[in-house]
Amino acid sequence: MRTHKSALLLRRIFSLNNPSYGGRRLASLSGNPLIDDSDNLVIVEGKASSRTAILNRPSSLNALNTSTVARLQKLYRNWEDDPNIEFVVLKGGGRAFAAGGDIVSLYNLIKEGNLEECKEFFWTIYSFIYFLGTYLKPHVALLNGITMGGGAGISIPGTFRVATDKTIFATPETLIGFHPDAGASFYLSHLPGYLGEYLALTGEKLNGAEMLSCGLATHFSLIKKLPLVEEKLGNLSTDDPSVIEACLGGEGDSVFPDQTSVIHRIGTLDKCFSHDTVEEIIESLENEAAKTNDSWCASTLNKLKEAAPLSLKVSLRSIREGRFQTLDQCLIREYRMSLQGISRQITGDFCEGVRAKLVDKDFTPKWDPPTLEHVSQDMVDQYFTPLSAFEPELDLPIKQREAFI
Repeated sequence: MRTHKSALLLRRIFSLNNPSYGGRRLASLSGNPLIDDSDNLVIVEGKASSRTAILNRPSSLNALNTSTVARLQKLYRNWEDDPNIEFVVLKGGGRAFAAGGDIVSLYNLIKEGNLEECKEFFWTIYSFIYFLGTYLKPHVALLNGITMGGGAGISIPGTFRVATDKTIFATPETLIGFHPDAGASFYLSHLPGYLGEYLALTGEKLNGAEMLSCGLATHFSLIKKLPLVEEKLGNLSTDDPSVIEACLGGEGDSVFPDQTSVIHRIGTLDKCFSHDTVEEIIESLENEAAKTNDSWCASTLNKLKEAAPLSLKVSLRSIREGRFQTLDQCLIREYRMSLQGISRQITGDFCEGVRAKLVDKDFTPKWDPPTLEHVSQDMVDQYFTPLSAFEPELDLPIKQREAFI
């Protein structure tokens, strides 16, 4: 088994031969709202033998843009190469860890016809997620506050994830006509039972206790104790994950989901969400609701009715495929899917969902196709088709950086 230090030496050599890793075909991106050259997007705090990166767009709940992720990529690469830095901590400034990608900026670029800048964003964030999933040094993400979509993507592949009593996790993409991405088809598909399908299709939220219970978080801390956790981490001088884990465990809190949690309904959830099609899942929920008069079944059905029909079918297939794929395979497939989702060649659901939820805020999206019955198999298949010869696939250094997960 490779040691971290020997593998690091190999990766230094390979990085000299692949200096462009993490970057797409860069052109002039001036005027792109996803590009901000300010180094203040990520603030760095230096500790004895660690570094803390702080996402610093609090007014937008630390929504991720291309510049933020590129800055993280540069910092993390430098820290991986620095023998004096033994582990890395990632946190969000303000009341959120990260609310996901800056989808309003994506919406505006799509409306302007600037798809290249949108592609650059997906290329950059998916590349960083793979970099994190193959990172040689221990990584601690402090998931305090909103942790959704891409925010989960840039944290869950790391070594440790600390949730708090203020953490709110979700992958709400089907509610805006998209699909759970940024590695979601990998980590959701590996959750217990069919919880991943449930979260992907409904966009429902989990709190910190639920994240810990299902494995999305590795540790839990009350928010009032988080400064102490950070202080203890800052005093560590080690690259041994077991020492960091002991530190987090020693300062952590025991917590259990309350009785209304979906975690306590896993039997019913598995019964309903184990079916092969969205239509069968809905039918099973309806049958269960009729038999038991269970309010959870009714609320779940309402969530599914809010989502874009095409997104439901695409997302279910994505999670099912992710169960049998590696992280890199999931990211490469999700990149194809995301480019289809923004192209408007199959549907304009993503723009319509963002418009209805975040721009005009009328909360009445007009999905196209409007119902599950109108979703053809060809529409779904097109999301999973390899890109054309004129559109490069996501290029990940899978031979140089082997994923640990």
